[in-house]
Amino acid sequence: MAKKKLTQRLFSALVSLLLHGKPISRSSSNTNTTFLHPSLVHKPSSSLPMEKLAAQTLVLDVEGGLLRSPSLFPYFMLVALEAGGFLRGLVLLFLYPLLCCMGSDMALKVMTMVSFCGLRANRFRAGAAVLPKWFLEDVGEEGFDVMRSAMKRVCVTKMPRVMVEGLLKEYLEVEVVVGREMKVMWGFFTGIMEKQEGGDQEEILLEERKMGVDVVGFSTSLEFLQHHLSHCCKEVYMVTREEKSRWSALPRSKYPKPMVFHDGRLAFRPAASDTLAMFTWLPFAVVLATVRLAIALAIPYKFSTPILAATGMSWRLSGAGDHRWQGQLFVCNHRTLIDPVYVSVALNRPVRAVSYSLSRLSELISPIGRTVRLTRDRDSDGRAMASLLAGGDLVVVCPEGTTCREPYLLRFSPLFAELSDDVVPVGIAVDTSMFYATTAGGLKCFDPFYYIVNTRTCYTVNFLERVDTSAAREGRMASTEMANFVQRKMGDALGFGCTMFTRKDKYLMLAGNDGVVKSEEKIIEDKHPVAAAAAVEKKMKQ
Repeated sequence: MAKKKLTQRLFSALVSLLLHGKPISRSSSNTNTTFLHPSLVHKPSSSLPMEKLAAQTLVLDVEGGLLRSPSLFPYFMLVALEAGGFLRGLVLLFLYPLLCCMGSDMALKVMTMVSFCGLRANRFRAGAAVLPKWFLEDVGEEGFDVMRSAMKRVCVTKMPRVMVEGLLKEYLEVEVVVGREMKVMWGFFTGIMEKQEGGDQEEILLEERKMGVDVVGFSTSLEFLQHHLSHCCKEVYMVTREEKSRWSALPRSKYPKPMVFHDGRLAFRPAASDTLAMFTWLPFAVVLATVRLAIALAIPYKFSTPILAATGMSWRLSGAGDHRWQGQLFVCNHRTLIDPVYVSVALNRPVRAVSYSLSRLSELISPIGRTVRLTRDRDSDGRAMASLLAGGDLVVVCPEGTTCREPYLLRFSPLFAELSDDVVPVGIAVDTSMFYATTAGGLKCFDPFYYIVNTRTCYTVNFLERVDTSAAREGRMASTEMANFVQRKMGDALGFGCTMFTRKDKYLMLAGNDGVVKSEEKIIEDKHPVAAAAAVEKKMKQ
């Protein structure tokens, strides 16, 4: 009889929680504790102010207490597509109807198996280079505020730890990440997650409670109560699904560290419906890309531009600029490999583009002809560009040295300021609908094709006022100061932030190398890729 009453009480408590949002207590004492209504958990003016968490350890459920989306499918699809390829992603998409019929735990295991099985463990970089961008865009501002208020943050996740550690440690500054490890055999992921044990973290939390530090939990899912760390919590605060559905996205201005670099080809969050649309579009995209390329190569700009715009490849010109028609140096930020093409289109004149690295295929299909290859030797590169300017060519240079997708500008190499008495800054902005036309860890020769297979693209070319660089050329001003001035001028015009990141920083974070050749130093090759971010952490704050 007593067991029956206890069962009824537990059932009533669960129903009350679901319908009314009453929090659940795991207090070790028998005394009644007054809890905060979950709709007010994230408000500083509540009866449980945020400053109370400053002396507590928070156990946060990543899926239930941080991310807004109830579905994990898009993140596993990102792993399948970006780390495994289109065929693996197609298999996962075909299994989606079955996943919807499975329990959450079984569906998670199936998605993990399909996404990870056969991937080389020491080359897996999606968790640090691809996923953080999409996770950050899914973080709820309310859950983030709760997390940031705690003295110590322990995040628990149902996903493999290798998927979320890059986000939580490098971008959200979480101290401890508890998740299931992937089994590895002969250097490859088996697709099976190891059984999650209590581990040392449970003992640490229990020890903190003995020392008088309160440990509290935060989630929106009842499944969190089954996690072994939830038993270490004095209190667990639950937020109803209705309340969570009203959470707002975390604004970029509140990111603890700016999201400057990310990799991967997809320019959209691959929910099941969007992924199906992508695979449906691909056969038509191949035909359309062939037509677009033929038009761009065979027809003059004057006629090809409106034709391509009709197919979805549009561009905009902003600002007329003040420049010469001979021997002029154009300095533009770097968004894709075809930046010089659109500068040439905007000028309606041929230009000479200089580049540090360009595949033979990209060079072959370029409508502006052969580019000038730089050697990364300052003296020889300077002589090559000076020769072009002396010959009367219109020269386009991208002093960032590599592409950047986000609204930031990388550090400008100062060499351009020493080559001419004046330069014309050109601000470039690119909008794509389906694929990014850049990569750090993939095959760069396919970059132009990924651009032209998009359903819709738009290039914005903004010619700014000419900048007098004679002071740098004559030694009256440091060339680095002049480069920084041009960078700030371009950043103000585009609304982009200016950073001191370099090409090497980008490739260290995304690919684990210096972007040129394999370094002789032991840089991150056999380590987890999140370690690369530590090499440039100071620059993140600039």
